[in-house]
Amino acid sequence: MGNYTREEILAMAEEEDVEFIRLQFTDMFGTLKNIAITARELPRALDNQCVVYGSHIAGIVGEKEPDLILYPDYDTFSILPWRPQQGKVARLICDMRRADGSEHEMSSRYILKKTAQAAEKAGYTCYVDPECEFFLFHIDDNGMPTTVSHEKAGYLDVSPVDLGENARRDMVLTLEDMGFEVESSHHETAPAQHEIALHYGEARKMADEVITFKMAVRTVAKRHGLHATFMPKPRREVNGSAMHIHFSLFKNGKNIFVDPEDPSRLSEEAYYFIGGLLAHSREMTLITNPLVNSYKRLVPGFDAPTELTWTRNNQNSLVRIPRVNGADTRIELRSPDAASNPYLVFAVCLAAGLDGIQKKIYPTKASDRSLSESDQKEQGIENLPENLREAITLFEESDWMKEILGEAFCKQYAQAKRKEWLRYSQEISDWEIEEYLYRI
Repeated sequence: MGNYTREEILAMAEEEDVEFIRLQFTDMFGTLKNIAITARELPRALDNQCVVYGSHIAGIVGEKEPDLILYPDYDTFSILPWRPQQGKVARLICDMRRADGSEHEMSSRYILKKTAQAAEKAGYTCYVDPECEFFLFHIDDNGMPTTVSHEKAGYLDVSPVDLGENARRDMVLTLEDMGFEVESSHHETAPAQHEIALHYGEARKMADEVITFKMAVRTVAKRHGLHATFMPKPRREVNGSAMHIHFSLFKNGKNIFVDPEDPSRLSEEAYYFIGGLLAHSREMTLITNPLVNSYKRLVPGFDAPTELTWTRNNQNSLVRIPRVNGADTRIELRSPDAASNPYLVFAVCLAAGLDGIQKKIYPTKASDRSLSESDQKEQGIENLPENLREAITLFEESDWMKEILGEAFCKQYAQAKRKEWLRYSQEISDWEIEEYLYRI
């Protein structure tokens, strides 16, 4: 993905024998949608003349004027390397706009753009570095996903114990063919669990990359006869999958989280950013952890956060400082999972951190051990919501979330999640897993 002009895209499409172009966008939950056009129609698409009917798209349902104009982001033009090499297929990620050309307030990509622009107005640029975890499972005789794996590998194991190594290698090569910078990849803690870490980048760019990443990983997995799932907790007895996010904030080209004079080498802004994340974490958990299944991961004993604390090495803490090394100093938020919408997650996390800086919200003392219930009560430390129902209530009661995401967006999002909670509130775990495996 690069910095392209209209003429450069048309030239590349012709030179590379591109036959089809997928115009992609996401609904309010981060589900990727698209329409395909032929190369003949590409000039029209680049001139923002492609329309989709949005009445069946989450976030648009019920609107009197559901027509959406797709505005391609030229910088996201990329050829899909797994498609035919004769008559190639490319894609463009698009913004959704109304018929009059105005930004659509229900677009999660627009919400992130608006939040990033507010940060830029204050002089800040936010960089994020997501670590995306996923499972590789077998498919059944009907081609449907299962939670079955013959693998017994653990953290950082290698082949022949790591049976997914070849698939993971092909995923990395495919991503690099699309212009991604991959920092590392490895086998994770649970059998059949893997992680591919992307090189950090500006928040809006990285949200596009996470959406593309999930599509590419699933596609390559299918070619290996496997199903890749980003479901947070597909198996009860092992660790779940997260999307840990590393944040850094730059101003005038410098990482403002660094202070060599501080004992922890963290700046005041870094402490305040941590304070903002902790202060707003409960009300934004519905965004970072959007499924009934998300809360089966957020339990003690499985390297998942539960306490609203920060640390260097406590696995139960929400925020961790993974490294303090000059310009590489970052703050890691450990609660999000990859079933979430990355546009919304990056938007609310950035807004929370900036609110902490603006209001000078200082975090509680760092905790390097798990706290007992009495310790938490004594120090006034809360936990993340225990289930989706609690997260919905906190979200609906939050005026701050309405300010960041918009009142109409929050209302529709909460209504949809409440229906999901009612559907899965009974202990019908097999049904829940089957549904989530298929779509996450």
